[in-house]
Amino acid sequence: MTMGLKLKQRFVLLAVVVILALVFLYILAGRSSAHGNDKTWLKWKEQKDERLALSSNLLLDGLMLDKSQSGRDHVQKGGLAGFEPIDFTADLGGRTPWSIAASWVSSRHIYPEDAEELGGILRMMATAEITHADVGYKGTQLKALLVLNGHQKAVFKPKRYPREHIIEGKPYDGYDRHNAEIAALHLDRLLGFRRAPLVVGRKVDLRTEIMPVGSERLMSTFLTQGNDTCFYGKCYYCKETEPACADGEVMEGSVTLWLPSNWSLKGRQRHPWGRTYRNDKQARWEYDDTYCNSVKQSAPYNSGPRLLDILDAAIFDYLIGNADRHHYETFEKDGDKGMLLLLDNAKSFGNPNHDERTILAPIYQCCKLRSSTWERMKLLTGDRLSQLLRKSLAHDPIAPVLTEAHLSAMDRRLLTAIDMVQGCIDENGRDNVLVDDSRHH
Repeated sequence: MTMGLKLKQRFVLLAVVVILALVFLYILAGRSSAHGNDKTWLKWKEQKDERLALSSNLLLDGLMLDKSQSGRDHVQKGGLAGFEPIDFTADLGGRTPWSIAASWVSSRHIYPEDAEELGGILRMMATAEITHADVGYKGTQLKALLVLNGHQKAVFKPKRYPREHIIEGKPYDGYDRHNAEIAALHLDRLLGFRRAPLVVGRKVDLRTEIMPVGSERLMSTFLTQGNDTCFYGKCYYCKETEPACADGEVMEGSVTLWLPSNWSLKGRQRHPWGRTYRNDKQARWEYDDTYCNSVKQSAPYNSGPRLLDILDAAIFDYLIGNADRHHYETFEKDGDKGMLLLLDNAKSFGNPNHDERTILAPIYQCCKLRSSTWERMKLLTGDRLSQLLRKSLAHDPIAPVLTEAHLSAMDRRLLTAIDMVQGCIDENGRDNVLVDDSRHH
């Protein structure tokens, strides 16, 4: 009897151990499942990044990029247009730079894909004699209107900040940044848009180049602060107490080429994702995630290329940190099919430490993008955007145009934009997101 009791006790004990073991394994499996979601997501993201890198490398192989060079940013002859460095020594073949630039403008582009003379035109913009100077055209920010030898108009935006200065507060705060206009052109070229005006850096001697040819109304705004010559111009926010000052008599700035007169602008049109610039009032897109549906029902966004141009501009503006595109302009002769011109980019590159995600609202609310823009974005991953932009800007007369912090910020923002578009593709399907719009590109 005693022996039988001990045997039963052993069986009970064994059963308890087995049950406890099963309970432990069940709990462990539950925890593994909970963490498994994170692991699955991480694995998916790693695989997606690998596919993206592979796709980019394969494309780069096809474009004859020499990956033996440091940074893999050297583009051999025959590479993708827009990736080759700008040749500032380019010969203009006896033609005037202004006639070449004017002949380039079309309904969809300001300069061609293969613009061999681009560097030569930029060189002349930075060196041509200034025959007249006046206050800038209407606007909120300080600028001057220049006439270059050959009757070519240009806009001069003066330097207001050192390169390292960071704009705190709202992303559209502060003065215009002249270097932002320059960098915007080079990014526009790398993205293959070709919708930004020609811009170059220039150092102007105010005493010898401006004062002898300046209008009375411009010269009336000149003053001196210490040993520096300054001017405050005429504009909505221009104040005598806030002038732009030269380093002595030499003032750094950007020179933007005026568009040809036969391509008159339709006028400022309100951007559908514009801001209210008021703390007590939000724009509809800021609280209504279905806002894009309403936009797509009204002209000119219900047909033609305009909405796709808006989406391209969102990618462009997010990369440069431009949250100030409240209006836009198109060519008058093209009507609703006219391209959205990437003008007035000087409120960009304010804070490299801040990424203003709301600039991408058109992307995450519409979940649409040109397939050509998407492919170009993927080409620029792996820090290639900063590498190519750094190289492209290196020959500008006021280089370095951007700090390393701003260049790194663009690489970071590019990945964010790619993740956002990829999320749209994953949720809605590639064919419902990417648009082949080669007719209007």
